[in-house]
Amino acid sequence: MTTIVDTASWGAITVRGGDRIRFLQGLTTVNVQALSVDRPSWGAILNPKGRVLSVIAVEPHGDDLVIRCQGNLIEKTHQLLDRYAVMDDVTFEVAQPATHRLWQSPAEVWTAPFLLGAPPSEPSSAGEIERVRILGGFLDYGRDVDEDCFPFETPLGGFLDYGKGCYVGQEPVFRVHAQGNTARMLRGFAIEGTEPIEPGTVISHPSKEKAGTITSAVRDGALGTRWLALGYLHRTVWGAGVEGAPPQVTIGGRTAEVHALPF
Repeated sequence: MTTIVDTASWGAITVRGGDRIRFLQGLTTVNVQALSVDRPSWGAILNPKGRVLSVIAVEPHGDDLVIRCQGNLIEKTHQLLDRYAVMDDVTFEVAQPATHRLWQSPAEVWTAPFLLGAPPSEPSSAGEIERVRILGGFLDYGRDVDEDCFPFETPLGGFLDYGKGCYVGQEPVFRVHAQGNTARMLRGFAIEGTEPIEPGTVISHPSKEKAGTITSAVRDGALGTRWLALGYLHRTVWGAGVEGAPPQVTIGGRTAEVHALPF
């Protein structure tokens, strides 16, 4: 079943000028020199300490580059671009065009393109969109990721290109990559029971009482008997399951299975 997502609230920042590729290559985690023409290339703008300031997708449109970001990131992202464009031949045009995305499966939450125009039919319900978003591990900035997070703690880590060259925040990202570990990771959770699970709920495990916290949660379908959630989990816990079975934790007094993303 196709999930129809209206993304008219998202921003589109068109980047023009002779330095557009070099500028974004040095500012973002996206390898702008190797963009795909048929799908968004996801990444982030980081601060010098490697923390995520904005989650973005970059797309080539003719001679221009278009940055897409959530509505709550439009102004912030535009300000970041302006701040770093000191002597660069670049200009920025901000818009919120009518666009939509079609998710054929949770695995497509990151790969499905932004299609111009209004959705072809009634968008899917908010609950269904949230369910597929969580199953796919698609980040909601302000809930699942913010300025306290590193990209490698989230599904953004799968888009990091360690051969693309220097960019803002690269050093701490490369350091953790070289060390081969991170203190926590965003994981998916399937939680038994029908009572709501609130963001901020503590995740516990016999080996660590406060092993993490939930960031987003949704009931698994209108008649579902479980909840699906995203949350950060300490590295000592996420691989603690019996071989061949997902590890289990306790969330809000209820048993939950831990899943890599996408589920």
